[in-house]
Amino acid sequence: MLMNFSKLLSSRKALLRQAYLANLAFSFFTIRRLAERVGHARLGTRVLLRPTSLTDEIRPASLTALDGNQSVIEEHFSDEDVLQLADAIEFALEGPFVEIEIKLDELASKYAAPLRAALDRAGIIVDESETVEGQTSRIEES
Repeated sequence: MLMNFSKLLSSRKALLRQAYLANLAFSFFTIRRLAERVGHARLGTRVLLRPTSLTDEIRPASLTALDGNQSVIEEHFSDEDVLQLADAIEFALEGPFVEIEIKLDELASKYAAPLRAALDRAGIIVDESETVEGQTSRIEES
């Protein structure tokens, strides 16, 4: 696919805005999806979330139970879920973090709500009538 160099440069600002909005929407979607799962499972436990670390030694993102059993966390969150949650929280916090303590039943109020407000301010319409779980397969197909 060929593209005109000057056209690409002139559309840079719009492309950056679109990328920001796409990341905002995906972060909101990710946190909302996981918060919905937490609500259905009635998981109110405190956890320690660590993002992927590439310094010194490569360490994958992790979610460690601070209350309750680690096996319950592992039952409800895949490695991909943990990675996406860490990325979404990083986006919500507007920067990297080393680790963060989270009460799982506060995911929606503490992290999804501010992202939703940012989507509203940007004029993005979020369809609340459809469940998050029903939207998962369509996003993964894209």
